[in-house]
Amino acid sequence: MRALTLEPGTAGSLRLTDLPDPTPGPGELLVEGLAVGVCGTDKEIVQAEYGWAPPGRDRLVLGHESLGRVSTAPEGSGFTPGDLVVGVVRRPDPEPCGACARDEFDNCRNGRYTERGIKELDGYGAELWCVEPAYAVAVDPALGHLGVLVEPTSVVAKAWEQVRRVGERAWFEPRRALVTGAGPIGLLAAMIGVQQGLEVHVLDRVETGPKPRLVDRLGATYHSGYVEEVASGLQPDVVIEATGVGDLVFAAMGNTAPYGVVCLTGVSQGGRRTRVDAAKVNRDMVLENDVVVGSVNANLRHYRQAAEALAAADRDWLDGLITRRVPLGSFADAFEAGPEDVKVVITLDGGR
Repeated sequence: MRALTLEPGTAGSLRLTDLPDPTPGPGELLVEGLAVGVCGTDKEIVQAEYGWAPPGRDRLVLGHESLGRVSTAPEGSGFTPGDLVVGVVRRPDPEPCGACARDEFDNCRNGRYTERGIKELDGYGAELWCVEPAYAVAVDPALGHLGVLVEPTSVVAKAWEQVRRVGERAWFEPRRALVTGAGPIGLLAAMIGVQQGLEVHVLDRVETGPKPRLVDRLGATYHSGYVEEVASGLQPDVVIEATGVGDLVFAAMGNTAPYGVVCLTGVSQGGRRTRVDAAKVNRDMVLENDVVVGSVNANLRHYRQAAEALAAADRDWLDGLITRRVPLGSFADAFEAGPEDVKVVITLDGGR
């Protein structure tokens, strides 16, 4: 089989590699890879900023946003050949910590977790892969190739869950949400916000192209102005922050409605200084009972929530989110940003 591999820590090492077909272990599914999404984490690994190969190995199979079709499944697994599935990314640490022991491995406390395609476990960027049934999530067959969006949607399903849990420390009935950043994470966060019946606003810097169109088709409102102006005018009850831009993060934090909840999903780049009136931020958060919470990764229930949210979404809208599909043989093109890219996917099955 062909697989997309690299040597973590070595820039320029990404290549297509011929590997032996995998043999499923006891109880595992053998899955035909259909597609793998490309995100910022993949690009950081390719640029040697991140990533770990499996122990005793130099190279890692890339890819954590998966979609596959079950080829073989053991009896009693809950899956049958032909089922569409995605593989969960993270695995609990072997200790395990208290969170991992309770299947909350997205909140691992000791950092000894592993991740498919990222940290010490081969990913899903291969024509064949194996997965334990406990870490496979069924995809509605009607979604077809759009099932590759389950993993990024799981990230925002968790974010919305965190917002709800924080808000419910007291009476919580949000009406208006602001999503900062109209990349895949931001747009999928907006989608779930609309599904919850909220008035959703999305802020991004571009003024033309697919992003404003996708927001409009979602029934949300698109903004391209300064975050201070937009947020102060809206006074959102909830902010889902998906850019990681420091100035924007603090501006959003300072312009919510009282009892506002800000959920940070974007990872900031280090080394950039931001001028912040820390005393004002503290004063506002205390006097308004505001909360800022970080959220990353997802566990099994978030994948299932994501699969349900996608199954309920408009198929044409989801299809518009995937702006480029690149065949495996042309994988390098997927890592070069296009002017109108939103979501780029590598197809693994020759376009079948």
